[in-house]
Parts: sequence; C-alpha cells; structure tokens
Amino acid sequence: MLDIRNASLNDLEEINRLEQACFSPEEAASRTVLKERLETFPNHFWLLERDGRLVAMVNGMTTDNEFLADEMYANAAMHNEDGKWQMMFGVETDPEYRHRGYASILMKEAIKDCREDSRSGIILTCKEEHIPFYEKLGFVNKGVADSAHAGKTWYLMQLDLQP
Repeated sequence: MLDIRNASLNDLEEINRLEQACFSPEEAASRTVLKERLETFPNHFWLLERDGRLVAMVNGMTTDNEFLADEMYANAAMHNEDGKWQMMFGVETDPEYRHRGYASILMKEAIKDCREDSRSGIILTCKEEHIPFYEKLGFVNKGVADSAHAGKTWYLMQLDLQP
C-alpha cells in the first residue's frame, strides 16, 4: 500500500538513510542539514511510503528568489513560507524501488500542492541524464545552471505554474 504525506522531525533517520543512499557523499545533505530543513519546512518534504517503508522523497524550500543558489542547500533560514517559488533540492527514490513511477507520483503531488498554494513555479537542478524525466512533467530546460554543487554540471529546470 502506498501512502503520501509530509514529513516531521520523527522521520529524520529514514530521510537521512534515503538521502545517503541516493546521492554521492559530495552531493548528499548531511544529517544536520536535513534536521534543520525538517525543523524549518517539514511541509515541503513529500514522502512516499510503501507498506510503511520510506521509498521516495521530494524536498525543498520556498523563496521569492527565482534562482536556485547553492547556498540554499545548506541554509534552511533562507526559507520563506510565503515565497513564490518552490525550490526542489532532492527528488529521491530508494535504489531498490526505482523504475516503478514513485518519483513521478511524488512530483505530481508536489506540483498539485504548489498550484494550490499559488506558487509561481518550481525550480530545480538536475544532471543531464535526468532532463527527460523532468520534461515529461512539464519542466523546461533552461540550460547549464550557475552551480558548483559537488563539482558537477547541473541543468536548471523550471516549471511555471501561473498562466
């Protein structure tokens, strides 16, 4: 059985487990950063559980800034609950549960919630191989992002939610 819900601080250990399983050590948020995010914006963590196990997660802050800056990843204090833009820091699926549509299910839920909250849109960065996934969800590739996160090349993806 699948269950989608927002996170709480009680989910920290499972969220940290998933983060470390899905990203390289250079890319992954630390347990401390994840705790700060959960303390600041738990309602911007979308969790998908299968039979009680966390198998996928989407998370990020909201801001009026239309650009995803690297400093946002580590500074939860930059969150503005009334911000126009939803920044997505991670779209993660447990390696054992990939290719089952769970990330798409969660992203569609996050998009729905952002529309209901009258956000201007959603912004994220991704590696080149993930661009088609986001394009299928309606995101537009804005080219190489101005990001040095983990020393990788990232692509800026944007989904406008307002007409």
